[in-house]
Amino acid sequence: MIKNIKAIVFDAYGTLFDVNSAAEKCKSKIGDKWEDFADYWRTTQLEYTWLRSLMNRHKNFWQITQDSLEKSMKVFEIDESMKGELLNLYKSLSPYSEVKGVLKKLKEENYKLAILSNGTPDLLKQLVKSNKLENIFDDLFSIEEVKVYKPDSKVYDIPLKKYKIKKEEIIFLSSNTWDVSGGGNYGYKAVWVCRNNSTFDNLDYTPKNKINNLSQLLDIVL
Repeated sequence: MIKNIKAIVFDAYGTLFDVNSAAEKCKSKIGDKWEDFADYWRTTQLEYTWLRSLMNRHKNFWQITQDSLEKSMKVFEIDESMKGELLNLYKSLSPYSEVKGVLKKLKEENYKLAILSNGTPDLLKQLVKSNKLENIFDDLFSIEEVKVYKPDSKVYDIPLKKYKIKKEEIIFLSSNTWDVSGGGNYGYKAVWVCRNNSTFDNLDYTPKNKINNLSQLLDIVL
């Protein structure tokens, strides 16, 4: 049980929403390679966020999503005509099956709920609206406020500046181990949502709480 919590902050991509769902909806056109393609697109997308942060050459997440898709389509020899369809599907990624029920339960318990994401404000608004979650979240925090990507500490500053609470009064959840390490090293009570049986990174942080899906969060906070 985690006590004395005033806000629960979620990563969006891969934690609440399935980043592979855009490619999966096109698997009849892409073929058996759709999952490898989706993984490559996601990996390239993340690499571009880190590289642009290091180079101090910021592009917003939607531009990076397009750039990484273009490269991925070339690598997997996917017809360029599919680009528009894949990008439109990315704007309305599907949530994981348990997400809506868990969020509604937490809302009923009067927790302050927020998203902290690399996504642009418009992307996050559209993602939340398309999945009928617009009445759930108190805030949708975007890295565009600071123009640098996770896991820079300036990103994790954003909710604190709004809520005027202590770091340890925030639970931060992510499926991305580097993001859990970023939030945990910053001082949040970071929880790893281990959806893919992956191995945790060696980045000076070991989360005290590991869950396989968000349903198990209820056992920690309620």
